[in-house]
Amino acid sequence: MQNGEAMSPDAQDSRGAPGDEESQGAVPSAPPLPQEPPACPRPKLVFHTQLAHGSPTGRIHGFTNVRELYAKIAEVFNISASEILFCTLNSHKVDMQKLLGGQIGLEDFIFAHVRGETKEVEVVKTEDALGLTITDNGAGYAFIKRIKEGSTIDRIKTVCVGDHIEAINDQSIVGCRHYEVAKMLKEQPRGTPFTLRLVEPKKAFDMIGQRTRAPKSSEGKMVSGKETLRLRSKGSATLEEIPNEFEDKVIKKVDDLLESYMGIRDLELATTIVEAGKNKKNPDDFAEALDSVLGDFGFPDVFLFDVWGAMGDVKNGRI
Repeated sequence: MQNGEAMSPDAQDSRGAPGDEESQGAVPSAPPLPQEPPACPRPKLVFHTQLAHGSPTGRIHGFTNVRELYAKIAEVFNISASEILFCTLNSHKVDMQKLLGGQIGLEDFIFAHVRGETKEVEVVKTEDALGLTITDNGAGYAFIKRIKEGSTIDRIKTVCVGDHIEAINDQSIVGCRHYEVAKMLKEQPRGTPFTLRLVEPKKAFDMIGQRTRAPKSSEGKMVSGKETLRLRSKGSATLEEIPNEFEDKVIKKVDDLLESYMGIRDLELATTIVEAGKNKKNPDDFAEALDSVLGDFGFPDVFLFDVWGAMGDVKNGRI
């Protein structure tokens, strides 16, 4: 082709379409491998709920901890989450054996107990222990879980199991954990009056006038189905198998020890302690593991040794 001559259409066609020179003689690529089908998502867990003093039934889902659970319940019933004192499973009564703790059975029905009347009582310690066991709802409210028969508090008939302790001597304790409240009560001097401001849960008409007392036996976890939703104070909720018989016995024993040493009961805390002790070979390893997850509690050494002994007793069939 001479300079300045135009290329004929036929000549252009003979060169082929742009990119053809790269494809000529190329080995065809292998067909793409079939993609694995996406994993089926875990079904959405939906729970039924009512207000304990009476309400229509609502449905909640999508919560990962107690605070979110309360927020979901509050949204369903158009109330503030701060109105909810605690929840029970499968019973509308103030029954501490059915208290919602760290686990919910997949078929459990949730009853929310909301704020009722506020009352103030004057207390005078006549002995070191008041006879109270304290727990909390995981969202800033400590309340009475047990009253020891014949104790100082038992003689004050207006104080009931389920009452939220809102203030001690007009000092608000909202937001305090149960062990902090128990410590404050233990530090009240003997013979000096102090005031408790209590909020009782709102009751239906058939419950008015009842003064419930938790039974002496250890509280059982209300679960149904083969799996439970475990709520954690830190991190997301997880779907877990129901604890086996060994774990269940140890958790209940540790919960008893928590009451003896600290005046609190908390199955979630007891479960965390037992998990920290799994596969540990000696008390020192157990104490180190426990301190890494629950160092704020400052458990005394004698408590740690008793917990270690209890785990060994259950493992060896002595309990």
